Amino acid sequence: MLKRKNNRSISLIRTVISCTIFLISIATLLSVHLHIFLYSKVPVFSDPTAYKLPSQHEIGHHGSELSWTQELTPPQFSKLPPPSQKLNVANRNRDIDKLWKAPQNKDFVPCVDPSPEYSLPTESRGYLLVHTNGGLNQMRAGICDMVAVARIINATLVVPELDKRSFWQDTSNFSDVFDLNHFISALANDVKIIKKLPKELATATRAVKHFRSWSGIEYYQDEIARMWEDYQIIRAAKSDSRLANNNLPPDIQKLRCRTLYGALRFSPRIEAMGKLLVERMRSYGPYIALHLRYEKDMLAFSGCTHGLSSDEADELTLIRENTPHWKVKDIDSREQRSKGYCPLTPKEVGMFLTGLGYPSNTPIYIAAGEIYGGDNHMAHLLSRFPLIMSKEKIASVEELEPFISHASQMAALDYIVSVESDVFIPSYSGNMARAVEGHRRFLGHRKTFSPDRKALVHLFDRVERGSLKEGKKLADQIVEIHRRRQGSPRKRKGPISGTRGMERFRSEEAFYVNPLPDCLCQMEPANINNSYTSSNR
Repeated sequence: MLKRKNNRSISLIRTVISCTIFLISIATLLSVHLHIFLYSKVPVFSDPTAYKLPSQHEIGHHGSELSWTQELTPPQFSKLPPPSQKLNVANRNRDIDKLWKAPQNKDFVPCVDPSPEYSLPTESRGYLLVHTNGGLNQMRAGICDMVAVARIINATLVVPELDKRSFWQDTSNFSDVFDLNHFISALANDVKIIKKLPKELATATRAVKHFRSWSGIEYYQDEIARMWEDYQIIRAAKSDSRLANNNLPPDIQKLRCRTLYGALRFSPRIEAMGKLLVERMRSYGPYIALHLRYEKDMLAFSGCTHGLSSDEADELTLIRENTPHWKVKDIDSREQRSKGYCPLTPKEVGMFLTGLGYPSNTPIYIAAGEIYGGDNHMAHLLSRFPLIMSKEKIASVEELEPFISHASQMAALDYIVSVESDVFIPSYSGNMARAVEGHRRFLGHRKTFSPDRKALVHLFDRVERGSLKEGKKLADQIVEIHRRRQGSPRKRKGPISGTRGMERFRSEEAFYVNPLPDCLCQMEPANINNSYTSSNR
């Protein structure tokens, strides 16, 4: 009897042990499968450069657009962190959100409607012909100034001629770059504009005048307007910087803004292509537009040769010496750079973006012409940020064919993508950078970094010498330097203290870089009833 009981106990123990082993095996198996399942949800990109642009067919379907949260996890973040690191991941995501967040606009909104005292254009006293000069954005600003001048001197403005003799040798006419009919109709209550000079005046004697730079309203009301006594036609030989930045009547300042941000819209063909490029960049999520002014003409003009070979430096020097209207021939490149007068190199831009905290999967649109030295000088930037795009990369040869031989039209495409970007960063404060910055301020102070080149090259030189290493210390300094250089609202800067004469006007911040206070008003949200939406987007 006792033996039978012992056998039963042993059988029961064996059964319990067997069940326990079975349950442990099931639990282990489920744990492994769950672990594999979780990891399968995280994309692993061992080679970020292998990530391909969406095809044109895919881009046409909004439902297949890529999500910013899923697409391009950098290799170092491609695996799930252990539970103890989850809080750090949340903090990192918040930090990345800050990188894209626009500065507070402090309730500044466009206010460009004319005052009650503003009247329709009075009877024309003659015709104003305008020959613009420079690149796209220099011409745009000049055209807006000439609209204001035509208003001041009671002139009929003949549609301006675009510069065909500049460095780029662009043959584009006004209607190739801008929406001509919209330009005329949008300004009908401000200035009378005609497409061509009347035939009966084709051979009439005209005055060719170099309007004085940065002139106030009295210069045009007195010296220029008196010319109507002797001439029916006045031709402005140049258009750039013909009006003062400050101390003009409010209605004239608002007219300049109405012209630039509304009337001077790009041609329908350029607008359509520009918006398509924006859509394709947006398929990656938030993007940076980088105006990388590392082009042959810029480097030759500025005399900046840091990081170039001796042969490249000699080539640029030769270009400068052989360009008659570039008056300064002998330039100390090292001194230029130490003062912050040189464009940041692609390598320096990469260090700057990394220091700001942008991850390696950040989509970057290069708004520029051909980069000097090509891949040789872009290699370092590409190694940090593989997702570097351009018109040529996100549009087909056939799509770009109508624009490819016209520098001003290609620049217009870059302008549109830059204005609409989540973050805009210029490597140099040229005409394009200033125009985009001003437009982004007008549209709500979109995030725009203004690199402190003088401070940055000092830091980068320390890195090159080995006295400072890339990492948190360098990043903290870069972030601190640019804490207040992100496009937040501020009044336009006046002349530099101690400057006199023409140099005083030259030192002022340009009107089109910052239209505050003339064209932006601070209002309570409930009282905003005079807002102005730009159609040049």
